[in-house]
Amino acid sequence: MTTPGNTDHMTDGNSRVLRIVLMAFAIAGLLAGMWAGLIRIGWVLPSLRPLLPALHGPLMIGGFLGTLIGLERAVGTGQRWAYAAPLLTALGSVLALAGVPGWPGPLLVTAGSVVFIIVMVTIVRLQPALFTGVIALGALLWFVGNLLWLAGQPISVVVMWWMGFLVFTITGERLELSRLLRLPRLAHGLFVALVLVLLGGMVAASAHMTVAMWITGIGFVGMASWLFQYDIARRRVKAGGQARFISLSLLSGYAWLGAGGVLALWYGGVTAGPAYDAILHAVFLGFVVTMIFAHAPIVFPAVLRVPVTYTPRLYSHLVLLHLSLGMRLLGDLLLVWPLRQWGGMLNVIVLLLFLFNTITSLNPSGRVTQAPRQGATTGR
Repeated sequence: MTTPGNTDHMTDGNSRVLRIVLMAFAIAGLLAGMWAGLIRIGWVLPSLRPLLPALHGPLMIGGFLGTLIGLERAVGTGQRWAYAAPLLTALGSVLALAGVPGWPGPLLVTAGSVVFIIVMVTIVRLQPALFTGVIALGALLWFVGNLLWLAGQPISVVVMWWMGFLVFTITGERLELSRLLRLPRLAHGLFVALVLVLLGGMVAASAHMTVAMWITGIGFVGMASWLFQYDIARRRVKAGGQARFISLSLLSGYAWLGAGGVLALWYGGVTAGPAYDAILHAVFLGFVVTMIFAHAPIVFPAVLRVPVTYTPRLYSHLVLLHLSLGMRLLGDLLLVWPLRQWGGMLNVIVLLLFLFNTITSLNPSGRVTQAPRQGATTGR
């Protein structure tokens, strides 16, 4: 997202150290969340804490994605106080992982989401537009989800709001780029309608999960269709190199969002079990993580100020993610437990491969002369 100019910059040395530390916290949240996920799916692994499996979702959303998105926004704005958002979410996740009981961990993560809302409100005031409004609305959904988590609401209800946070963040970013295509009013009207549908699904979650799933499923299918039709990615497939990689990644991610919507419509109000696992991971892994894969070559230079050299081997973790996720969902839907377990294990291996490919693509000897245009999780 294009971030307006700023005046309260940190010194480059201090800022870089803080960015590296916060990025390390985000990656640590990812690793801990994956470990918890493997235990949840049935692998017999050492559990650092008795309740570690229950922290899979909070660690992935707050510890990893929340910290990563908050960090990228802070870098984009250049405001010192904006770094409080990823710092608070990281500390909250550490407390939860350390086994501190009760409210301290969730409270810090919630406080981080409050700061993040303030960051987004600042951006909206400086750059009022539909896309910034949608991204800010996503920040509000994250805050509501964190409040519900703090209040002890069922995690199935909380996850609906967290899902809305990520979907609105990503689709808002894609809407920004669509301005290059001069979309017709109809396209913008459809986008707003789909945002309202998805918002209705989040609100309905506390009252009737089946209805909420149906509404959200319609919204996901509709939004995936909108992205296929109007997003610039489809027009960039013929480009070479990194541009083609990003386009193919985006389009495959949109397919997973649509698949998640179809599953939500088919299985209704399930809140546990294999079908529920399939719905969540079609969206969180198939859609959200694919967006991260697509734009790591842009997000990492933006955050760390270290160039990344594009290489075709980035396709390895993209293709393997789709294969392993398909394997996992097939095990979920056919009730084949070993297929589900091994699909989950391969998901983790693919994410580790992604980290390896990205880190080894860093080019410290190069120089970033200007921070790339920012996009929380989506980049360009």
